[in-house]
Amino acid sequence: MSIAPWRSFLANTLKKNRSQPHSRYFQLATVRSDGTPANRTVVFRGFVEDTNKLKIITDSRSEKITEIQNQSWGEICWYFTNSREQFRIAGNIIIIDANYQYSELLKIRESTWQDLSDNARIQFTWPHPGESRANQEAFSLQQPDENKPLDDFCLLLFEPVKVDHLRLRGEPQNRTIYIRNEMGNWDITEVNP
Repeated sequence: MSIAPWRSFLANTLKKNRSQPHSRYFQLATVRSDGTPANRTVVFRGFVEDTNKLKIITDSRSEKITEIQNQSWGEICWYFTNSREQFRIAGNIIIIDANYQYSELLKIRESTWQDLSDNARIQFTWPHPGESRANQEAFSLQQPDENKPLDDFCLLLFEPVKVDHLRLRGEPQNRTIYIRNEMGNWDITEVNP
């Protein structure tokens, strides 16, 4: 599969907004088992090399894992303040945990772990997310091995099938829809904002 045409626009937007630390964060929406939406802010960890898959990390004990297991579709909403652009990206989410069978993706999970800061890695030693607050000592654990991911560390791979790129500068504003077709190519349509 080739690199999607929207990737160059997103790369340029990331570059234009790199002075804004919050540009690395986007909202990820999933669906709970009761059909209600769930939305949270996550950190963009880059793309899987030579693909369109976005990398996100999470704890295997988090609610989003159950949501993704029940319904693997999600949507990203990513707004860039400097360039005044929004990317809404719909797609399928793949969970790469310690028990995943495909070794190439386990290598990507491992390298993503190794790229994390010590502060990011230690969060995976903390008590169960979403449960009653533990005492302070439960958060003061030893730093985990920087080379071997903990079992609770999950890599989420978000594989886009539709990208809605809105550029708010200009009169009128510009909006482009990219949809991956059955052949794996991207259909591009300019639409009204």
